[in-house]
Amino acid sequence: MSESVSNTNPEFDLETFLPFRLHQASEAVSQSFRSIYRNEYGVTRSEWRVLAHLGQYGPMTATEIGNSASLHKTKVSRAVFSLEKRRWLSRAPDQRDRRVQILTLTKLGHRSYRRLGSQAQHYNDQLAQKLGEAKAAEIIELADILQRVIEGR
Repeated sequence: MSESVSNTNPEFDLETFLPFRLHQASEAVSQSFRSIYRNEYGVTRSEWRVLAHLGQYGPMTATEIGNSASLHKTKVSRAVFSLEKRRWLSRAPDQRDRRVQILTLTKLGHRSYRRLGSQAQHYNDQLAQKLGEAKAAEIIELADILQRVIEGR
């Protein structure tokens, strides 16, 4: 930030505003990791998140993925459509509610998830190494605490 810019509101400092700083850090990490899934696999952030959820948790509905990944339903829908075109996932009607579809990774989807997941783990390990294992563990713990506080748990 330019040093010539001054804070015209002494009661508020954007640089110490926790939501802003968390967003900035999250975006920096996300953009850094994006080079792996976008450049090597040609998937979007939403597609990666849908793929990761199905790979991690198994069959889910689009609504469950949206809630878990904090993705808007239109982003989930577009990602599902794209991953289905790649033959990485399939849909099947829910036996309890025919209006709902269960999303499942195909064999090709599982293979892609394993490869990309391996690279994601490698990225995570490198980031933790740069931070130091203790700091990385502390960040995860603080993120969990922050989420519980915000959710009122």
